[in-house]
Amino acid sequence: MSEVTRLPDAEMDVMSRLWASGPMTARQLREGLAESRPLSHSSICTLLARLEEKGYVTRQKGDAGKAFIYQPAKPRESASSELLGRLVDRLFEGKPMSLVASLLESHPPSAEQLDELQNLLSELRSVQTDRRRNRPKS
Repeated sequence: MSEVTRLPDAEMDVMSRLWASGPMTARQLREGLAESRPLSHSSICTLLARLEEKGYVTRQKGDAGKAFIYQPAKPRESASSELLGRLVDRLFEGKPMSLVASLLESHPPSAEQLDELQNLLSELRSVQTDRRRNRPKS
């Protein structure tokens, strides 16, 4: 896997805040993370520089002062797909069902969540059936 998919916890916390809140300055990020992950301004700037290097954030000059505005370079869904793929490969020997089983065992779903899961499985089954029907015959 490329370096782009490696996000330590501190970088993941920064990305989570950016995905949830939208574009922010380093100061706004530091203040937003202060309760859960207190960091100095220079530490936040270092994390943002690493994330920019990895292709996860972009920055642009703010309207006033010297502050840059940072924003996610890729949507959460794209990044999560990359990170989950890496997790499945490394921790679950490339077996996605092992990840799902582990997740459901460690965080038992509610009845509503089971219904959502059943609907998702039905949709996936339907898509798979459609693909088989539309496959060219050899």
